Order: sequence, then structure tokens, then C-alpha cells
Amino acid sequence: MKIVIINYGAGNIQSIKFAIQRIGFEAILSDDVNEILAADKVIFPGVGEASSAMQKLKASGLDQLIPKLKQPVLGICLGMQLMCKATEEGATKGLGIFDVDVIKFSDKVKVPQIGWNQIKDLKTDLFKGVSEQEYIYLVHSFYAPKCEETIATTEYDLAYSAALKKDNFYGTQFHPEKSSSVGEKILLNFLNM
Repeated sequence: MKIVIINYGAGNIQSIKFAIQRIGFEAILSDDVNEILAADKVIFPGVGEASSAMQKLKASGLDQLIPKLKQPVLGICLGMQLMCKATEEGATKGLGIFDVDVIKFSDKVKVPQIGWNQIKDLKTDLFKGVSEQEYIYLVHSFYAPKCEETIATTEYDLAYSAALKKDNFYGTQFHPEKSSSVGEKILLNFLNM
């Protein structure tokens, strides 16, 4: 199986690569269009600030490529947020895959939210064998509200989307690569699709 982690200069791509190795697979890091198109599975990571990350995607033409991919694609953290219509962070227009806008947590709570949260309302095979209320690891200041494409929720100030799905596109606000055995199970489910 050919697994490509999109390398566009915005992500903790090594920790994702190591997590994939721990579950018995190898992934390559690439920003090459042909290599991404030839992949069986694509992972779209992201850590950092939305507007600069989107500029990097546009500079390489990946903003045009990603929404057209036909194989299973998993966006992680900022990657998921960039797959949405827009984000309040840097007033950034997203890739428009998920029909929801990403917004900032209210001033009532400390941001970024850092740490372990429980997930629930689990839907789709991405969560096959994962129990309700399992703990996952998050680091973020912006979130996608619950919407039709929500396939898991978590809470911080309010209930919001922990994961999204539309067609062949999946997104997790949490970091499966840092979420212990539960995260590895979710990555394995994605790779087995």
C-alpha cells in the first residue's frame, strides 16, 4: 500500500510517519502531485497558523489538487480545518470540502486547548472497534461546530466536531498519532479502508 503524507511545510509529519510505522506500514513524505495522485491513502497534516499554511498550499498548487483526490484522505488538526469552507484564523478561505466554517473558542476558556478529551457519538468505520468516551489528544484554539458531516464530537466550552467525513474525505481535530493506542486504532482503520 502506498501511503503519502502531504509535505507542505506545515505539520508534525515525522510523528505521523512514526505512528504509521508502529502499526506496521511505511509512509512517504511528498509534495509531488503525481506521487500524491498515485497514493492509495493520503494524509493531510497540519500544525501552525491557517493563513500561512494555505499560502504554502497555493504556492505548490496543492490547494487545487487536494479537493479532487479520489482515494481516502485524512486531514489532521489544521489539515482538517483547512478542508473546511473557511476559518476565522487569519480570515482564511479553506478548501471547501467540508461544509462548515471553523471558529475560535470563546474568551471564557483558555486557548489553545491542550490535552486529553473524550470522544463520543462515533460514526463510520474510522471508529471501528473504538469505544465511546475514549481519550484523544488535542491542541487547538479554533474548532469546527457540529454539522451534518460530524462523525465524532468532544467538548471544551461546548460540544464540537472531533471528526468530519464527506465522501472519501475524513478529518480529525485531534492528533491520532499522539493519542496512544486509540489513535493507532483510528489510523489503522483509515489505512484499512
